[in-house]
Amino acid sequence: MSRSEFSIIESYFADLSPQRRDTLLAIGDDCALLMPTAGQAVAISMDTLVSGVHFFGDVSPEKLGHKALAVNLSDLAAMGATPAWFTLALTLPDLDESWLTGFAGGLSALANQHQIQLVGGDTTQGPLSITIQVHGLVEPGKAFRRDAAKPGDWIFVSGTLGDAGVALQTKLGNFKSPVLSETDQQFLNARLESPTPRNQLAEKLRGQILSAIDISDGLLADLQHLLDASSVGAEINISALPLSQALQKLPENIAYQQALTAGDDYELCFTAPAETAPQLAEAFSDEITCIGVINDSGKLTLNGLDRELGLSINKAGYDHFS
Repeated sequence: MSRSEFSIIESYFADLSPQRRDTLLAIGDDCALLMPTAGQAVAISMDTLVSGVHFFGDVSPEKLGHKALAVNLSDLAAMGATPAWFTLALTLPDLDESWLTGFAGGLSALANQHQIQLVGGDTTQGPLSITIQVHGLVEPGKAFRRDAAKPGDWIFVSGTLGDAGVALQTKLGNFKSPVLSETDQQFLNARLESPTPRNQLAEKLRGQILSAIDISDGLLADLQHLLDASSVGAEINISALPLSQALQKLPENIAYQQALTAGDDYELCFTAPAETAPQLAEAFSDEITCIGVINDSGKLTLNGLDRELGLSINKAGYDHFS
């Protein structure tokens, strides 16, 4: 297996990503040697995707390569960190060259887009799983933190919410709507299988906000993590939640339920001081939406359409062990 392992690395991953000047030594030795910029903190995060748990077995390898890196880039965005390096641990059931070509292609395209370099990892045989660890750079005082929200802050989200949730429920056979066109379904599937990490938006917001989290387990669950870390509460206006054109076609109770509780959208949820929030809302009006306000209640309260829609709200979000 060891000879095939090195062959896989050399053939598919050695030249996969851009070459950075702050990388002294990348793939090919026992460790990588990296040279962070002076005065920059290193932000580190890691996610594992397992077949049958995080993705369907028939997903295209190109989309899987994209998503495996995208979910990690989203964590860097939530910290306001600029992507720099990543490592890859890949467990394969067998050596499928066509699959590897597609997976490496999807991974490479996103890596080059964000100028993040593959600097090491491991390959082994077993049930299909992918573990990526990312490293990013950020000035310590400009890093976004979950514990930095203050009463009076406006709460924003990027993009639209609930798209990936509807796509997932459709694929699981739990939901089918005649009002969604084939184009709508393709859009929703792309949101689930090829999410867009909001790193470019995060870099534009750096220095203007201090508190953020990415939406991976559902808006309510992830926002609650931010509230707990900051020891604050929040009031959310359900009717303000941004919905895509596809979700706007669905019954409101289904659309808003998914927007509040479904994960996998990988959008940003962040807060901004009331003094500067209106300017941010105007400057980024095509990318962000204000959905509520931070308060000192210690509770997460929903207003707007809650009673009218009769929503069944689970604030816990996704948990592997629940």
